[in-house]
Amino acid sequence: QVQLVESGGGLVQAGGSLRLSCAASGSIFSINAMGWYRQAPGKQRELVATITSSGSTNYADSVKGRFAISRDNAKNTVYLQMNSLKPEDTDVYYCNVQGRLWPNRDFVSWGQGTQVTVSS
Repeated sequence: QVQLVESGGGLVQAGGSLRLSCAASGSIFSINAMGWYRQAPGKQRELVATITSSGSTNYADSVKGRFAISRDNAKNTVYLQMNSLKPEDTDVYYCNVQGRLWPNRDFVSWGQGTQVTVSS
């Protein structure tokens, strides 16, 4: 009952920027944590950044100082601003949303994934 729509991926040169968006819709009562993960073929999905409902953030060491996660609670949307991109940031990026549905059921949902490719 929760749909996540991601956008903003693409091809960019090293040093460039991209902004990912993920909008959640459905019978959502509340959203707790929102985050971004990434996964390369044959590898495990890894955390990129998360943000709580109060705005506390957490980043992977590899993206600290370059990426910024934010959210718009009124729009149930989470963003990932990616600056100073490196070829090693090339991956499929997935958003993750955790919260509660009406009337009283927890949920965890994943986006469909968006490809980010950074050329050297």
